[in-house]
Amino acid sequence: MKKSTLLALATASLALSFSVYAAKPVKITPGDKGNAGGAEFRNYVVECSNGKKQPLTSWDNGKKWCVGQDSQENCVKKQIKAAKTACK
Repeated sequence: MKKSTLLALATASLALSFSVYAAKPVKITPGDKGNAGGAEFRNYVVECSNGKKQPLTSWDNGKKWCVGQDSQENCVKKQIKAAKTACK
């Protein structure tokens, strides 16, 4: 086999092995509500399978989910996707 093919195969298997051991969300607990410049939000805490706790913020009645406390950055449309990102 060519070196480039072996390198691609090794990289793919390494990436797969890291994704198998990545922390996953276990529990999402609602926290306090707030208001920032007229926009309402709610904070959540994600408990990950590695024991860590990470903050999430929901905006627009759950239409936008952002990683971080009172954050409007690193946002997605689905809660589970934001939780998975927070646990990585």
